[in-house]
Amino acid sequence: MNEWIQADPVESGVPHPARVYDFWLGGKDNLAVDRAAGWEVMAAFPEARKMARANRGFLVRAVRYLAGRGVSQFIDLGTGFPTRPNVHEVARLALPDARVLYVDNDPVVAAHNRGLRATTPGVEAIGGDIRWPQQILADPGLLTLIDFSKPVAVLFVAVLHFIRPEADPARIIAAFGDRMAPGSYLAVTHGVSDGIDPRTIAKIAGAYSQATAPVVPRTVAEVAAFFEGFTLAEPGLVDVTRWHPGKPARAQPVRVAAGVGRKAGTAGKSES
Repeated sequence: MNEWIQADPVESGVPHPARVYDFWLGGKDNLAVDRAAGWEVMAAFPEARKMARANRGFLVRAVRYLAGRGVSQFIDLGTGFPTRPNVHEVARLALPDARVLYVDNDPVVAAHNRGLRATTPGVEAIGGDIRWPQQILADPGLLTLIDFSKPVAVLFVAVLHFIRPEADPARIIAAFGDRMAPGSYLAVTHGVSDGIDPRTIAKIAGAYSQATAPVVPRTVAEVAAFFEGFTLAEPGLVDVTRWHPGKPARAQPVRVAAGVGRKAGTAGKSES
């Protein structure tokens, strides 16, 4: 049995972040325990569902942005249950031969994704836990699909705020960053604590206290540090609603920080 399955067994009586997120997005791949956790978070932070949907919107816009700059390889870490449009669907509107690897540590999610991708050449789903990035990087599914000698986009969308400090999220990002060719991109979204009442943060953390992964909000400055070695594209690290919105977005505090950074090098198109 793979170590990632041993590390995080699926328990129907325990909420899972992927299923809570699915509930907020209006999906059907969630259980009563996930919906209860989702409602508990919303009671403390009513914007939670809105932020989840805004986060999904960022993912679509970021992939469109990256494909428009010629990036044809994507690694989506902590992908969760598939929600349309999927990463490969968005990327292939610009680049029909785009290759996408989906990674999740929940065996049910990974199996579900594998089943849906089985008939789509150039798209693969594997089981893997980002806390052990070297296992993901050594996976035959990744090695067959992804060519690290060429630019690749690595997506950490709404996943790093479930990584405890002792697991060192900067170490995780660096493991992928070290393999990425110049001109590659890093995309991150992360719930932040700036300006939020500590009591609200405590309630949100409490809702996830029995989940398969805790929630760990960080400051905007801490999230910005994840982009070491990458140059942030405009408009920088901003709230998800303000990153290349389709229409003018009103100014508001950062609730979920979002950014896309480019690794130094000559590959790819210029930033804008």
